Formats: sequence, structure tokens, C-alpha cells
Amino acid sequence: MLDGVMRKLIDPPLAMAGRVLALWGISANAMTLAGLAVGLLAALAVALDNSAAALWLIVLSRLADGLDGAIARANGKTDFDGYLDITADFLFYGAIPAAFVIADPLANAAAGAVVLLSFYFNGATFLGYTALAEKRGLETERRGSKSLYFTGGLMEGTETIAFFLAVCIWPAAFAGLAWLFAAATFVTAISRLVHAWQVFGDADSSDQT
Repeated sequence: MLDGVMRKLIDPPLAMAGRVLALWGISANAMTLAGLAVGLLAALAVALDNSAAALWLIVLSRLADGLDGAIARANGKTDFDGYLDITADFLFYGAIPAAFVIADPLANAAAGAVVLLSFYFNGATFLGYTALAEKRGLETERRGSKSLYFTGGLMEGTETIAFFLAVCIWPAAFAGLAWLFAAATFVTAISRLVHAWQVFGDADSSDQT
């Protein structure tokens, strides 16, 4: 929901930094992998009950996630840049809730499992929509210039990172916040499913198998 607003705020400074990093010879994929490594370290910090360290590692990880796209645009994007970026994002998004479950299974297992289920469902609706949008030749830059077609929703990247930061600040509140976040993510997935039916539901849009 907030990604479009955030992109307008962060894209200009990221673009400037991306051009500098590209001149220094840093590739988009290297930045993606660095961001993923830092994000996985954040998950490890959560699992080791060090949420304060995890918070700052998440911030650094997401900064790298923004910079990789800026570097790609400066160097010239490739299809693999976008593929690696979304794969790294999905791994990071799953790692943080899983780490909270590992840190305190008794308190967090049920809520963490439902968050991961909501991610799985929402990811399927997102990637499925992206594939069909590519087939139809649809384009959008409402969430910035992306290699993949990004659809909006109640829960997007900005809200997900806000949730991660919130549970790092208040780790004891993970279960309660996770139930709320998962519910909103299911709403996002269902709304995207309905939108896909409205856009792609005509008989001419599907191949006969």
C-alpha cells in the first residue's frame, strides 16, 4: 500500500548512490547477495535472541536491496538481475519469521507458521500475476522501474519491513503482531486474486491445454 509513496521518496537518492557504486565497479548482483547475507545475519541474530542487532541488520539489508536496483538501472538491467533480486527477497522474508519461531517455539510457532503460510499464498498470487502480465505485455512503474510487474496491495514491501522492525523492537509482541500481519497479507493475496480474475478472466487470455 505504501510502496508507491516510498519509491518517490527514496528513488532519487538511491539512483544517485547507484550511479556512484556502478562507477566503482560494484554489480547489482553483488549488492543483492550482500543484502541477502546481511538479512540472513539478521535472522540469525533474532534466533539468538539479539533483536537489537537484528533491527540494524535488517535496515542495512533493505538499504542494499534498494541499491541493487539502482545499480542495475545505472549499468543496464538484465533479466537475471530481477530474478536474483526477487529470489533473495523471498528468502529474506521467510527467514525473519522462521527465526522468531526458532527463538521461542512455544510462544511464536503457531503465529510464525501462519505468517509463512500467508507469504506462500501471497507470493503465488504475486508471481502468477507477474507471469500473466508479461504474457499480456503489461507494464507499470507505479512501484518504480522493476524487472518484474509489481501489483499493489494492502501488504507490500514497506509494510513487511515495518512489521519486521516492530517485532525486533518488541519481540515479546511477535505473536500478536504476526496474527494481524498474516490476516492483512491474506487479504492482500485474495484481493490480488480477484483483481487477476477481473484482468485475465476472459477466455481469450488462456492457452488451451
